[in-house]
Amino acid sequence: MAKSLRSKWKRKMRAEKRKKNAPKELARLKQALSMDKKGEAVMTDLQEIATVVPADQIKKQTDVEGEGDDGKMEMDSKRNKATQLNENGQYPVWMNQRQAKRLKGKRMAKKNGQGKNKKGIAW
Repeated sequence: MAKSLRSKWKRKMRAEKRKKNAPKELARLKQALSMDKKGEAVMTDLQEIATVVPADQIKKQTDVEGEGDDGKMEMDSKRNKATQLNENGQYPVWMNQRQAKRLKGKRMAKKNGQGKNKKGIAW
């Protein structure tokens, strides 16, 4: 697809625009990576605005904080694994009505001691 004259022209113009902007983009990238002398000046301006902390110091802090944590996520409500109900009798928000109805049917069948009666002729 995309073989019309309009799309060919737009592709050509985008390629020319990339060629034109490539030197500016490269200079901006070098400045961001502080490979240029101008990058150091930007870094000093940044230190005035924000607190600059080395990466190894941040990593040490996360290691110290992570030792007490066992990696489990805290949940606000406790759910029953079999019924998926929380303490208020609510299903999870991601569960659709059909799934909730099916689980409720299973729960009621278990409570009453029998399953749903099959339709048909009873002899």
